[in-house]
Amino acid sequence: MKYIPTIGIECHVQLSTKTKLFSEVDNDARGKEPNSCVSPVDYALPGMLPRLNGEAIKFAVRAGRAMNCEINRSSRFDRKHYFYPDSPKGYQITQFYHPIIGAGYVLLPSGTQIRIEHAHLEGDAGKLTHFDSYSLVDLNRVDTPLIEIVSQPDIHSAKDAHDYCKELWRLMRYAGVTYGDLYNGNMRFDVNVSLAPEGSEKLGTRAEVKNLNSFRSVERAVEYEIKRQTKILEAGEKVVQETRGWSDATGETTGQRSKEEAKDYRYMPEPDIPPINLSAEFIEEQLKDFPLMPADYREKFGEIIAGDTLEVLLDYPELMQKLDEVKNVKLMSNLFASVLLAEEKSAEYLNDLPSAEDLNTLAEMNAAKELSSTATKEVFLRLFDPQMKGRGARNIAKELGLIQENDLGALEAIVDAVLAKPETAKAQDDFRNGEEKVIGFLVGQVMKESKGKANPSAVQQILREKLTK
Repeated sequence: MKYIPTIGIECHVQLSTKTKLFSEVDNDARGKEPNSCVSPVDYALPGMLPRLNGEAIKFAVRAGRAMNCEINRSSRFDRKHYFYPDSPKGYQITQFYHPIIGAGYVLLPSGTQIRIEHAHLEGDAGKLTHFDSYSLVDLNRVDTPLIEIVSQPDIHSAKDAHDYCKELWRLMRYAGVTYGDLYNGNMRFDVNVSLAPEGSEKLGTRAEVKNLNSFRSVERAVEYEIKRQTKILEAGEKVVQETRGWSDATGETTGQRSKEEAKDYRYMPEPDIPPINLSAEFIEEQLKDFPLMPADYREKFGEIIAGDTLEVLLDYPELMQKLDEVKNVKLMSNLFASVLLAEEKSAEYLNDLPSAEDLNTLAEMNAAKELSSTATKEVFLRLFDPQMKGRGARNIAKELGLIQENDLGALEAIVDAVLAKPETAKAQDDFRNGEEKVIGFLVGQVMKESKGKANPSAVQQILREKLTK
């Protein structure tokens, strides 16, 4: 029997607000000491009341727009009760009944559309680190503002699960609402996988794999779950509804606990935070400078930049915004993809991109044959050198002695000088006798004579004209 996988994904996105969702504490704890970014509100001292961070509301509106979602004018918070050492309050403040972001969709690079059921705001839990005989708790992450994005069960392959998570990561970074640092858990994915017989109208029993923090892990975990559940069903057994953990080292999921239902959390309206009511003017204000999204760039540059190159470049929002400012998009996209991103310091370079004026000057010099392709790459890289900042593409090319000689009169004089040398006589005779390949030797002699400044294509043309007379 053939089984069809169905996958739904919940994505937790940490918002890059300056402070936490309910307290005035530093929200960016990356690289900081455990339990150093906390306040009495975070560790729930008696009488400490939460205060809603308005910036998180603004970010949620932008995140919703990035996913083509409805923004709900009215929303409110609820308490989700559970008892665990990483949640000092004994509950999580979330939005269960009335989320701020409604239905929408994400378009994958393949054109497949994945529907978004909703996305809600909530405060994150802390972090537990387990050792052999004890565990340590770090509350730095408590009440970090999250949006939890819940997809519809529209995904049916490990590849689409990978692509969906990556596209979400791109969308959130383009919208400017998260650092998107997967290593530090700025985005985490919970993946629900179920199998049902082909043709069945009812979905199978799902298993949820929690806290995946890379696109590759999502893909591998889905592949493993499909194989594991298929084996169980083919043996005539039933899949258990449970929460499972993933190990990158073993490439396997393992059971952790039975899957809770909504009733287990005893949701109730949050009494300490009033409902959120957004005006149409407020929503419009947050979206007035909304940037282009990956799908916009695919439409805009799809016939200019090769598909595989474009998908690489789309991982870098600042780079795509710069490409939108330059005139020769094809040349610059190739330079960014093949030259810059191959550099060890490419991450540093992307933080301070050259001006569109410098990039346009470089493109013009390349088109005018003032720079060879090799020299164009050299000048391009030097534009990122802090010591060369502000000098301009043309001045850098002059300082490095890379500008080609294009004056036909000057080139002809150099060619004549080379052809007059006895050591080139045999090559000249060979060319006249039909040995085309010796033209390369003669071009090389001219380049040597010009100290590398001659335009090779112009030199070859002059040589051919003179040798065929």
